[in-house]
Amino acid sequence: MPYGKVNSQYQTEFEPATGTIWGYFNPKGNACFSLGLLKDIHAHDSALAANDGKIEVGGVAQKADIYVLGSRMPRVFNLGGDLALFVLLIKSRDRDALAHYARLCIDNLYPRIQNFHCRSLTTISLVQGDALGGGFEAALTSDILVAEESAQLGFPEILFNLFPGMGAYSLLARRIGMRAAEDLIVSGRVLPAKELHEMGVIDILAKDGEGEAAVREWIARTAKRRNGLQGIHAARQLVHPVTREELDAIADTWVDAALRLQDRDLKMMSRIVRAQMRRTELGDVEDVTAVALEEERVACAV
Repeated sequence: MPYGKVNSQYQTEFEPATGTIWGYFNPKGNACFSLGLLKDIHAHDSALAANDGKIEVGGVAQKADIYVLGSRMPRVFNLGGDLALFVLLIKSRDRDALAHYARLCIDNLYPRIQNFHCRSLTTISLVQGDALGGGFEAALTSDILVAEESAQLGFPEILFNLFPGMGAYSLLARRIGMRAAEDLIVSGRVLPAKELHEMGVIDILAKDGEGEAAVREWIARTAKRRNGLQGIHAARQLVHPVTREELDAIADTWVDAALRLQDRDLKMMSRIVRAQMRRTELGDVEDVTAVALEEERVACAV
């Protein structure tokens, strides 16, 4: 049952039988977190948080028990931050605009980390395609992370001399420890879902095309012990809390680091943007970071 804003870049559906919200990224243009996509997500999610986990569907208030985050883009979950915008803002030395973008990202991520201030709401990320940078951060905000086998996830920011600044370190460390989290971020590697499942980053590994079925199976299988599982997730928050203050401070560090980037770093960022656009427009399945690195190798050889 579709509901919400018409022509939104974030499409939502509700299933009354299971109390499940299905939210889908449906970006216009590049499959990244544009300002438009971020604002559309926030418009939906802020209402959910303000109403104690309730949404309005057809004029009727509905209680949500599950909130699944997915994507309408074939073979892509989300390719991360709006790198083209970053290049423009860094070149113009616009710190305020960079900080605004970072805050808007956290305005979207933090409520999900906190289950929208509704402890009876369980969150699930369904990754059926590549999740890079901010896309990976978004996937990590949920209680349960489900990914299909062909999906690849990673933080390539180190390739252009930056780091993922909207929750990556905090969220990864909570799942696999600080040392393993830092090693993964520093490597810049984009890893297959199977390897991340073995590391403990991904909770459920599904066969290609069966991710949604895996989510539905988990919802049905855990229905009778949902309260206990929600208690466990709440305990995890208490033992390894991720606070708004922590995320804001890291975002400030990210803005400062972004403004220190050199021309060479911005050129690499632009190469990744071009590779992302090709993938979005043509439906390519190639690794955008590998394509950008090859472009740099060729440019350096000329």
